[in-house]
Amino acid sequence: MTEIAPQPRIKLSKLRDIGWSLWDPIGLLDPESPAGRWDDEANLSFADEYDSYLIAAASQLRRGAPRDEVVAFLVEIETEHMGMGDNQSARPRAEAVVDDVSGT
Repeated sequence: MTEIAPQPRIKLSKLRDIGWSLWDPIGLLDPESPAGRWDDEANLSFADEYDSYLIAAASQLRRGAPRDEVVAFLVEIETEHMGMGDNQSARPRAEAVVDDVSGT
């Protein structure tokens, strides 16, 4: 019997890099400001804001969920759960996150 090796875990810091640079649906990081990264000291109080969503998305992908299903999950989180409403950029940003997480 052939054993399938488990996929390596994605580091939380890598998920945060992806989520904060490509997604940030609430717009907490101002890319124009000097403290424009999640791991900058000024931002550490909210660095974990998206962790549960990004971990869930990565877990779904690791279990073989279809790309579009995970994209829809992130769009629903943003538009419904976070109450951000319909936004033309929600899907493209979710797709970018899923593609980047899939590539890690």
